Amino acid sequence: MRSQRLSSVALTLATAALLCLPARATEPTAESVEELLRVTQPESMLETIYGQFESGMRAGMQQAVAGQRLSDKQQSILDNAPREFAAVLREELSWARIQGIYVGIYRESFTQEEIDGMLVFYKSPVGQAFVRKMPQVTQRSGQVMQVLAAPMAEKMRAAMERAVAHARSAG
Repeated sequence: MRSQRLSSVALTLATAALLCLPARATEPTAESVEELLRVTQPESMLETIYGQFESGMRAGMQQAVAGQRLSDKQQSILDNAPREFAAVLREELSWARIQGIYVGIYRESFTQEEIDGMLVFYKSPVGQAFVRKMPQVTQRSGQVMQVLAAPMAEKMRAAMERAVAHARSAG
């Protein structure tokens, strides 16, 4: 009788303990992640990034040859290089090539409940406004960062030169 009560108590405690454990988060389905990626339109963000890369490269190349006299052929080569590099980037990191990678990362990183919540948000008018405006936000942020990075790059170059000079004098 006593062992029956102990078994009953043990079973009750085990059941209660199991009920208190957090529910195991379910991995989202590939279909739900693909739907989220369709709704959030990451391709438009990629296009913005490609454009920023090309613009940044063009500005960097112009800065590298500032004050130098270039022949028409040299200038043509420098004018075309950023476009060619951006074309390689577009090919190698096209959405068609990396979509599967993103689906896997999202499935590893989010639960089904989180994906479902994001879908509700991104399908809403506010979520769609966010999706439409993020390429502009990204582009503008990139422009601001380029302005901020220019003085920083100069300071870093000067710091590297000091470090090299210090290392040479210590030898």
